[in-house]
Amino acid sequence: MSGGGVEWHQRPANAKNPIVFFDVTIGTIPAGRIKMELFADIAPKTAENFRQFCTGEFRKNGLPVGYKGCQFHRIIKDFMIQAGDFLKGDGSGCLSIYGSKFEDENFIAKHTGPGLLSMANSGPNTNGCQFFLTCAKCDWLDNKHVVFGRVLGDGLLVLRKIENVATGPNNRPKLPCIIAECGEM
Repeated sequence: MSGGGVEWHQRPANAKNPIVFFDVTIGTIPAGRIKMELFADIAPKTAENFRQFCTGEFRKNGLPVGYKGCQFHRIIKDFMIQAGDFLKGDGSGCLSIYGSKFEDENFIAKHTGPGLLSMANSGPNTNGCQFFLTCAKCDWLDNKHVVFGRVLGDGLLVLRKIENVATGPNNRPKLPCIIAECGEM
């Protein structure tokens, strides 16, 4: 299966793919819900890692770990919003349901537009818990970051709210942008 020519941010939904959600707060104000289709049809291992961190199914020392309570720690307008470091909160934490890091599954899907869900990494085969959502086409990231899902419907409006939060040093938001609740639909 080739990713060429497909507008991944607009492709028809696959009813077999899981749908997950984030309820986001900015400061103390609810900003809305981001619903995402996970591309389990093309990146099943990456999608399952993310899904379990959304549901809290994955446990460490008997306790659920995942994205609930996690914050978007890096925001770059017209590029992306990054989150998922529930270990350290600053972009240096890495954990996956498969161990510390796991390999790049494939690069079938491309960064064709806004609202794509992609793995943040520190080089080849260093996927863990961190991810980003694109705010625009980011084709320079193709073949470097695994795209494994996309935002659905009005979730793009919530993404835009987060994208427009003022930032300080290291592109850190000046207001906390928190995944207050998350799960699977």
